[in-house]
Amino acid sequence: MANRMIMGKYIETDSWVHRLDPRAKTLAMLLYMAAVFLVRSAAELVLLAAFSAAVMAATRIPFRTYLRSLRPLLFLMIFIFIFHVLFDTSGSWSVSLGPVKFYSGGLQKGFMSVARMVLFVAYTAVLTLTTPPLLLTQALESLMKPLALFRISPRKVTLMLTTALRFIPTVFEEAQKILRAQASRGMDLADQNLLQKARLLISLLVPVTVGAIRRAAELVDSMEARGYRLHHPRSRFHVLRWSWRDTLFLAATSLMVLATVLI
Repeated sequence: MANRMIMGKYIETDSWVHRLDPRAKTLAMLLYMAAVFLVRSAAELVLLAAFSAAVMAATRIPFRTYLRSLRPLLFLMIFIFIFHVLFDTSGSWSVSLGPVKFYSGGLQKGFMSVARMVLFVAYTAVLTLTTPPLLLTQALESLMKPLALFRISPRKVTLMLTTALRFIPTVFEEAQKILRAQASRGMDLADQNLLQKARLLISLLVPVTVGAIRRAAELVDSMEARGYRLHHPRSRFHVLRWSWRDTLFLAATSLMVLATVLI
């Protein structure tokens, strides 16, 4: 499970997307996410998907890697689609399958909701897969500097966000360890029915939470041992530099978003 968890990991390749300023990639991602939730037709979603696919191809990371980032949300997407199909009775036509009637409005809204989620997760993966965690932290802290006007520490908010992101694979790793321990005792999820699987997964919550808290404590001890102090001034090993490529990429994303929303 842990090795299938992609979100929060960095994969190094020699691509121009990797060399972009992480601030440009973050702003482009925010614009893209806004467009994903503003579109109202399948044609607009196709345009966004084409742009996203072009950026993914430019990263030189295999598409199957991006598909793996969708696995943890597969059941949620199926649930959302089924919910719309079964309970949305809008639309101009319907199809009956035995006692169940499917309406065109429910099918359309279910497809749009799932497509939005796919594009959202896939493009977020572009940012995390092509940006080292340290540079992503610097970018977020730089973009959040206006929060200081409201007496909110940008460094504190950035530390919470990046730590949470980096702990996603850690939580899945803890769950994988516990599943292996249960399998060594003769417990196999494949032999259980749906209700038994649900009970077993619920029983994972406590040990996974304890393991995550233990990892968090180890992280705190490690940071303190290295002399990290949240409110003290810090030097930078990597200095972020904005270039014309970043401006061009952000402008291209902005034009795509405007074209999609105004169609």
